[in-house]
Amino acid sequence: MIGVDTSVRGFTIRLVMETGDSSRKSIEFSGPANITHETTDAIVNAANSSLLGGGGVDGAIHRAGGPAILAECRQIVSKIGSLSAGKAVITTGGRLAAKHVIHTVGPVYRSGDQGAAEKLASCHLESIRLADEHGLQSISFPAISTGAFGYPVSQAAAMAISSTVEALASASQVKNVRFVLFDAGTLREYERAAETFLRSNPDSPFQIEKASS
Repeated sequence: MIGVDTSVRGFTIRLVMETGDSSRKSIEFSGPANITHETTDAIVNAANSSLLGGGGVDGAIHRAGGPAILAECRQIVSKIGSLSAGKAVITTGGRLAAKHVIHTVGPVYRSGDQGAAEKLASCHLESIRLADEHGLQSISFPAISTGAFGYPVSQAAAMAISSTVEALASASQVKNVRFVLFDAGTLREYERAAETFLRSNPDSPFQIEKASS
């Protein structure tokens, strides 16, 4: 089970950016919640390199989406072999409300390994790039690599926010990114990371907006 409270559908805080065409781009943080219930155009799967399913978010997405997701993953594997950490591919969403699943492989955390940070950033950059290439407007992420791969949540959150801001600011199609987080502790870490990012980057085009209570 990955959902603690799947009734939570809104956001607690979000980062917003006004665009030149009078619309807005946003990065939202929601939880505790179940990413398989998301209605964004795509959800991101924290996959393993085999793309054949596994535990945690990966297994939950395959179970909820049904065999069509795995069938497309097998086709991809037959062409490219295993998927490297930091890379991303896209499949159908099968029975999910989301039309697509973007599969990305997070890095296994090792203290002092700068390469892990770069690969985690790439997971977010590549997923948003792929969504943009496919004309999608919204995408939901889990907390990549913070489960069995052992990435400290505070560090993962900081990297996720900075890379997502970078990718979303330059995206032509994607307008909304949601972080759909498993528990309240992870949600708080991502909120803190967003607030810290804006304090450290006062010239960022994004501003913080809090949900009314």
